[in-house]
Amino acid sequence: MQLIFVLLFGLVLGSFVNVLIWRVPKGLTLAGRSFCPNCRRKISWFDNIPLLSFILLKGKCRNCKKKVSWRYPLVELLFGAITLLLFLKFGLTLEFIFYVLLSIILVSIFVIDLMHQIIPDELVFAGTAISLLFNFSFGNLFSGFLAATFLLVLHLITKGKGMGLGDVKLAILGGMVVGLNNVFYWLALAFLTGAVIGCILILGKSANLKSKIAFGPFLIAALLYEILFQIRI
Repeated sequence: MQLIFVLLFGLVLGSFVNVLIWRVPKGLTLAGRSFCPNCRRKISWFDNIPLLSFILLKGKCRNCKKKVSWRYPLVELLFGAITLLLFLKFGLTLEFIFYVLLSIILVSIFVIDLMHQIIPDELVFAGTAISLLFNFSFGNLFSGFLAATFLLVLHLITKGKGMGLGDVKLAILGGMVVGLNNVFYWLALAFLTGAVIGCILILGKSANLKSKIAFGPFLIAALLYEILFQIRI
């Protein structure tokens, strides 16, 4: 029963993540009820229940019948799973609260960068503030700046084509989270994953050597892996 409650809690938070994904890139306020992006009608609470409303409405807006993106239920499911895994690893502790709050930021950035190839500063700063509040140490702070320096060098070498400044800022947050002992493992995992996915896209002719592929999602995927499945020292 406890695990079911945690999963439901994660689904609700996943709905909030969807709000961040939609509103932050557009500079919209987070206050106020959700609305249909097509007809602009406000969505009633009973049509905004995570997963259930999507299923009952068959993935369409009640008012204009426009199809709702599958991103919404997928993000809710993903965040429900992340919340459950965090609870199984940390229990009901401050660490659990820290990583849940951090994951809200990370998953939001992951999808936004994937969709728009931007990493909003306000989300990175919010994640950094959360990390400083729950996880501050001079070692973690040094780790963050070490990771950022490494990516900044790549940014300068490639003249911004291989690495954006958004990735550099994100590296500060990621380095602070994984700590000094794991920072290079985290970066190596991100680069390796990015290289593998890049090769797959090129071989599948979905991209070429000149295509711009967002690196933020790989940094975040590696970071979430570290959080969920690795033991940090």
